[in-house]
Amino acid sequence: MAEKELLENIEKALGEIRPYLLTDGGDISFVSVEDDIVNVKFHGACTGCTVNQMTLKNGVEATIKKYAPQIKKVVEVK
Repeated sequence: MAEKELLENIEKALGEIRPYLLTDGGDISFVSVEDDIVNVKFHGACTGCTVNQMTLKNGVEATIKKYAPQIKKVVEVK
């Protein structure tokens, strides 16, 4: 998959999960992708949320992998 297509797929995935985060007063943004690891940043209510790591793995990572199966994992950057 070309890098441009990969970045588009990551943004599509974040676009799918974003409405759920916005409902809870949070948001997420793409930071970078390196060695098939996606770096994201939480905003708003998501930064202090006690379940944001579960959201990261079960929601964000799963959705990104659906669009870009070659991604190994998604990590949060502060």
